[in-house]
Amino acid sequence: MSTGTIDLNADLGEGFGRWRLTDDEELLSVVTSANVACGFHAGDAATMRRVCGLAAERGVRIGAQVSYRDLAGFGRRAMDVPPEELAAEVAYQIGALEVFARAAGTRVSYVKPHGALYNRVVDDGEQAAAVIEGVLLADRTLPVLGLPGSRLLETAEKAGLPVVTEAFTDRAYTARGTLVPRGSDGAVITEADQVVERSVGMARDGAVTAHDGDRITVRARSLCLHGDTPGAVALARRVRARLESVGVRVAAFT
Repeated sequence: MSTGTIDLNADLGEGFGRWRLTDDEELLSVVTSANVACGFHAGDAATMRRVCGLAAERGVRIGAQVSYRDLAGFGRRAMDVPPEELAAEVAYQIGALEVFARAAGTRVSYVKPHGALYNRVVDDGEQAAAVIEGVLLADRTLPVLGLPGSRLLETAEKAGLPVVTEAFTDRAYTARGTLVPRGSDGAVITEADQVVERSVGMARDGAVTAHDGDRITVRARSLCLHGDTPGAVALARRVRARLESVGVRVAAFT
């Protein structure tokens, strides 16, 4: 399958105070959508304001990357949060980012869960419903970015929200199209050439080789480039250049 056009998204603003994890300025010159940390797994008010300003200047779409309240664990620890509490916290995070997006002359364009929450709402219908309730509380028109076939996107569609499917260029897949857990061997793809060619396969052919060697379908409108890996900026540039060289147009989905 050829998509013709693909969005490139990256997790940005993942710092806190004087500490910065991602090279936001450089990545914003490559990606078309920025998943901005909203303070629950990373990010603070000053960082959110700075990244929103930079994104607006460069015409990059701003997305709220919502998470469990887990600064110490970077949002990657499994948590059990009551649905009504999770819904309120999702809405809170979106609202906080919207202030800085509007101050920069733009707005929050979509929502994407982070880390453990992202993985949880692939199969957990109750947590997925809570996330979607939070999105609806904040803005009943916001697109939701997530894994194809997930309970999150299924619930979003039923609620009348636009959905956007994504794939991960540097994460291994299971045979059923879910992500191999980060604690497993080979869960993160570190070989640059492999990441680049996987990106082409996902964008142009709608397919990727799973962890067990099977070729599986991956229907994505957006590709995620992780910004917290070594050499992330150079790799992101290679991915974009390679996509464009094979005729794939890189542009935001919103």
